[in-house]
Amino acid sequence: MDKQSFLKAGHPPTLLAAFLYFDLAFMVWVILGPLGVQIAQDLHLTHAEKGLMVATPVLAGAVLRLVMGLLVDSLGPKRTGAVGQVVVIAALAVAWRFGIHSFEQVLVLGVFLGVAGASFAVALPLASRWYPPEHQGTALGIAGAGNSGTALAALFAPGLAASHGWGNVFGLALIPLCLVLALYLALAKDAPGAPPAKSPGEYLKVLRDKDAWWFMFFYAVTFGGFVGLASSLTIYFNAQYGLDARTAGYFTAACVFAGSMVRPIGGNLADRIGGVRTLTVMYLLAALFLALASTGLPRAWMAVAAFVPAMLALGMGNGAVFQLVPQRFRKEIGVMTGLVGMAGGIGGFYLASSLGLSRQLTGSYGPGLLAFAGLALVALAGLTGVKSRWRTTWGAAHLSAARI
Repeated sequence: MDKQSFLKAGHPPTLLAAFLYFDLAFMVWVILGPLGVQIAQDLHLTHAEKGLMVATPVLAGAVLRLVMGLLVDSLGPKRTGAVGQVVVIAALAVAWRFGIHSFEQVLVLGVFLGVAGASFAVALPLASRWYPPEHQGTALGIAGAGNSGTALAALFAPGLAASHGWGNVFGLALIPLCLVLALYLALAKDAPGAPPAKSPGEYLKVLRDKDAWWFMFFYAVTFGGFVGLASSLTIYFNAQYGLDARTAGYFTAACVFAGSMVRPIGGNLADRIGGVRTLTVMYLLAALFLALASTGLPRAWMAVAAFVPAMLALGMGNGAVFQLVPQRFRKEIGVMTGLVGMAGGIGGFYLASSLGLSRQLTGSYGPGLLAFAGLALVALAGLTGVKSRWRTTWGAAHLSAARI
């Protein structure tokens, strides 16, 4: 990639604002996972309830991504993002001030944290609309590297909870959230030439296109695997290996950081060799290492050695999917970001909730991990089936400057 060409093609301050907004939003979106050990102890939660607790923000974020995708094309990405961030800040302020005292209350908070997860449907169109097709993978990879916020939550939340109480972590999170909101308002700028707003019915017409469903499924596996594990691994390391909450958070952060920071690499690699080829390799690797983790490795460090490459593959796969989506649905990028992001969140909800249920019913997380490895292989089979058609229709060389 020509670095100077990339810098001249878009709007770097907006790209930075999109990354920062996405990063902090993702940090609070999954915060119940890193705090899950302490919350579960105080509220006396079962394994299934712990799984549902960490899965609820993921599911809420999935549904709200569609709503945010619609709002992006009517209000603009910048305004939509600002409104969403204010809602999240208000919810955390209430949780901090009045406390969380029951399983039902933590689920309600999880629904509001879903608004932070819906930031995906804002940050990506905000960045995407500034860049031409040949730079989409790199631009969206940089914006999407805000996934690293999940690593920040795992790294700092358990330790802060141990020293200040898990309820006060919600208040501490308000400090960076407010600072980043101020930077976002100062730096972000909506791209000119945005498509005109459409009615919700017109947006849903895109679901008649089978390619939309394929992209939704592909992202349900890559992003669903990433966020499902990011939400669950602190509880996993605590329950499976007896690690204390702080140490389990460190182990989780190592896994999540690997997956989040390679998203730009996945996007850039897809720009170079094509998104289909990149995804093919990533699905194979993800399936292999998730299957290895499902065997119940005897040591925690061995589990990390399996989860890190799995997360690397899933993170790069996220970037590759969103190198392809803008090529196929450039005019509908707002609603497609919402739909594909919603599917990714549903995949994450499935993984997070199934891991808790698997542990409660069988005494092992293995069946849940193995089932998701199987989904990665199904996605690989689907990708193999559609790649020839894609390369001879919308992705043909004479129609697109980007490689698919």
